Amino acid sequence: MNKRVLKLSALALATGLAAGAAQAQTSVTLYGIVDTGIGYQSNQAPALGATSGGKAATRMINGIWSGSRFGFKGSEDLGGGTKAVFQLEEGFNSATGGQSVNGLAFNRQAYVGLSDARFGTLTLGRQYTSFYTLLSPWSPTTWLTGAFGAHPGDIDSLDTNYRSNNSIVYTSPTFSGLTLSGSYSMGGEAGSFNAGSTWSAAAQYKNGPLGIAAGFQRVNNSAEGGGAWGSFSTVSNNGSQPAVSALNNGYQLAQAQQRIAVTGGWQFTPSLDVSVSYSNVQYIPGVNSKFASEAVFNTYGAVLHWKATSALDLAGGYSYTKASKANGVTDGAQYHQFVLSQYYSLSKRTAFYVLEAFTRANGQTLNAAGGVINATATIGDGFNGTPSASRNLFAAGAGIVHRF
Repeated sequence: MNKRVLKLSALALATGLAAGAAQAQTSVTLYGIVDTGIGYQSNQAPALGATSGGKAATRMINGIWSGSRFGFKGSEDLGGGTKAVFQLEEGFNSATGGQSVNGLAFNRQAYVGLSDARFGTLTLGRQYTSFYTLLSPWSPTTWLTGAFGAHPGDIDSLDTNYRSNNSIVYTSPTFSGLTLSGSYSMGGEAGSFNAGSTWSAAAQYKNGPLGIAAGFQRVNNSAEGGGAWGSFSTVSNNGSQPAVSALNNGYQLAQAQQRIAVTGGWQFTPSLDVSVSYSNVQYIPGVNSKFASEAVFNTYGAVLHWKATSALDLAGGYSYTKASKANGVTDGAQYHQFVLSQYYSLSKRTAFYVLEAFTRANGQTLNAAGGVINATATIGDGFNGTPSASRNLFAAGAGIVHRF
C-alpha cells in the first residue's frame, strides 16, 4: 500500500513539474493603449476636394499619440531555439467605443509564424510590410505622431496605419548591425498572380549612434487597368488601398503605386537626436485611371528631438513635398509642413501630450475627376478626410494616453 502511494505521489510530482515546464515555455500577453483628447482645425473643407466654404472645427480626437488598441501576443518554445509566435491587435475609437476600421475585428495586426535567432522570423497574416517595419525607427511619426507629423497625406506610407492583408513576411537575424526583410502580399485575383498584390524589400543598419534604412514597395491594383481598388487589393488602413488625401485625390484610381524611401538618424547625446527622411512616390496610370501620365511626389523631412527632463520630451519637424508637372499641371504642387510636439510623462504608463502643426500648399494638382485645381493643404495622416478649403491649414491637439 505504501509503495502504491509513493508511486502515485511520484507520478503526480512528475506531472506537475512537466506542466510547470510547459507553462514556463509558453507566454501570452494582453496589452493595450487608450488615447483620447481634443483637437482644433482652423479650416475644414465641406468635402474632400472642395476649394471653398471652409470653417474651423473643434472635436474630440482619439489615438493621436498612440492608436487606441488592445491585443494579444505570445510565443511557444518549440525547442532548438525555435519559437511559434502570434499577435492579434484590434484598434478602437476611444471617443465612441467603435472599431477603428469597420468590419475588421483585428484590423491592426493578425499573424502567426516562426522565429529563430539563427534563421530569422517568418510570419503570415495581416501585418506591416518590410518597407514600413525597417524604416519606421526614423519615421517622422516617432515623436510627431502620424496624425500630425506624418508627411502630408501620409503620401509615402511611413505612418503606422499602413498594413497589408494576406502577407508573408521574412526578416533576417541581425548581422553586425545589418537586418534584411522582404514581404509579399497575395492579391487573390483569379487568373492573375500580380493583380492586387503588394511586395516590398528593405534593409536596415545600426551602429552605435547611427541608424539608416532603405526600402522599396509596390502596391498593385486588383483591377489591372486601374480604377477602383477592389476587395482583393491588399494594403490599407481600411482594407482596400493606401490613404487618399488632398495630395493624391486625382491619382487614387492608379493601376499601381511605388515607393522608394530612405530614413536615418543620429543620437548626439542621450537626450538629443535627429532623424531625416526622403521618399519618392510614383502613381502609375492604367486605362481606367483618371490621369494619363505617371505622377511623382518627392518628400524631404527632418525631426529634432530633445529630452529636456526625465519626464518631458520636446520635438520639432519640417517636411517639404514636391509633385511633378504632369497631366495638364504646369505648376507642380508643393507642401511645406511644420510640426511641434510636447510629451509629459506622469508615470511609465500615463502621459499628457500637446501638438501644433501648420501646412502651406502651393501650385496645382488634380481633383478626383482628373481636372487641374489649386493645391489645398492637409496635415499629416489625421486630416485626410477633412483637408483645408484653402492653401493654409493650422491644427492643434492635446490629450492623455494610458498604456496597460
